[in-house]
Amino acid sequence: MHKVRTYNAISTKGLDRLGRDCFEVSSDTSAPDAILLRSHKLSADDIPGSVSAIARAGAGVNNIPVDHCTEKGIVVFNTPGANANAVKELVAAGMLLASRDIIGGMNFISSLDPQLPAEEMGPLLEASKKQFAGAELQGKTLGVLGLGAIGSLIARLGLDLGMEVVGYDPAISIEAAWRLPSSVKKMANMQALFSRSDYVSLHIPVLDSTRGLINADTLSYFKKDACLLNFAREQIVDTGAVVNALDKGHLRKYVTDFPNPELVNRKDAILMPHIGASTAEAEENCAIMAADQIKAFLDHGNIRNSVNFPSIELERNSNTRLAITNENSPGALSHILNVLGDAEVNVVDLLNKSRENIAYNLIDINASPTPDLLQQLRELTGVINVRLLGEACV
Repeated sequence: MHKVRTYNAISTKGLDRLGRDCFEVSSDTSAPDAILLRSHKLSADDIPGSVSAIARAGAGVNNIPVDHCTEKGIVVFNTPGANANAVKELVAAGMLLASRDIIGGMNFISSLDPQLPAEEMGPLLEASKKQFAGAELQGKTLGVLGLGAIGSLIARLGLDLGMEVVGYDPAISIEAAWRLPSSVKKMANMQALFSRSDYVSLHIPVLDSTRGLINADTLSYFKKDACLLNFAREQIVDTGAVVNALDKGHLRKYVTDFPNPELVNRKDAILMPHIGASTAEAEENCAIMAADQIKAFLDHGNIRNSVNFPSIELERNSNTRLAITNENSPGALSHILNVLGDAEVNVVDLLNKSRENIAYNLIDINASPTPDLLQQLRELTGVINVRLLGEACV
């Protein structure tokens, strides 16, 4: 029986993936094997020694102490792409709101006296509507910075709206490249993308290299009257630099899902309360993906969509499997296999993958190891943890 502790309200469609015959799922489960959460801020002290995996039903993991987890051999999962469509649709709304003064027009209607006779309202609207005129998206150029799960959808959205679409992503994966329509023009660098785009939509993660990426220097490459949309992460944009660009009239609009006091009550800033993934469908998709990842890991040791461990999947070739995490150092796997060989345990199949300083091994063996053998493995230099996986519960 696997134990999973939950934080936040997790969609029942996700929790239902963890069958009650095999999983104990609760917000107060003691000594959990895994943690499933959304936005709850988790500290190192909140993570019991029994935990081997943490899954966030969402893309960002800034609420999880990832470095601490890596040191302890705890796999951290996220759910990239599960909320992609929800974010795409909100970006579409953001571009439309930035191109047409829909908000101003609606506010004007709300300001009217409800006692105004209908025969007077029509002429008033006709006389006032010019102040809310805007421009069409068709024919404009959309620049997409970051062409992953969400960025590729945004690029396709722009094409569907009749826009010219340019994109840049120095770290694009093969899978993402296949998803990208061939009519999206690839730019050589960010500056080329910025200088060509009427609308720039950001879809990159927060890394040391991307923190404050949109700053006074990079904004200087933007076309005059361009619109910047940030539905990625607040930290990649220097808000002060954006305010300065708006004040100078260099930027026409800033649309973001991450409000800042410097931007409140500005007519040239469209602010949303971090609702990019706030749809019932996105929450369900994230919960389902996170639960499936926990199940695959606890049952088989397989890893998909981890932010700190390598992706690895090995089909079961025996009823007994070892999942071993060790420091990524020369000879570590040989030492593990020597211990198994000395104990006359036959290796049926194995797969070894590494990521930066971490190595992870799935080893199918022909017999259940003794407690003494498991202890020998755990005491090997560089070994962080050893999990024994029996036949999966179904």
